[in-house]
Amino acid sequence: MRTLIVQSNFRLGQIWASHLERLGATVLHVTTGQEALDVIQEQEMDVVVLDLVLKEGSALSVADYINFNQPSANVVFVTDTTFFSDGSIFSHCSNARAFVETSTPPSDLAEIVHHYGVNASRDRAAQRSLEPG
Repeated sequence: MRTLIVQSNFRLGQIWASHLERLGATVLHVTTGQEALDVIQEQEMDVVVLDLVLKEGSALSVADYINFNQPSANVVFVTDTTFFSDGSIFSHCSNARAFVETSTPPSDLAEIVHHYGVNASRDRAAQRSLEPG
């Protein structure tokens, strides 16, 4: 399972990464929207953990870019704000699978991300097996 974490707080992103790696994920962590776009251009991801409020860049633009370039990649949004607390993030981002607080215990977040990442990984593998050649 290939996972991208887009979290401006480097230490927090590394904590999340270590919990995901314990579950067998291959994890990349970036701190800006531009870095996330660069990774998405170069590598396929199964799931992206995306902080809704980045210090540099727009999370919604990143999610939209992911949806366009890697439609099978799932996005798990995290936030420490009340933005989209009404659940409307799912209307704005068709690839949004979960919306959780930044303060969610890292092990719980890892299980959520793992669930959506494994499903995307299986779907991608099944799609490849159907391709000719």
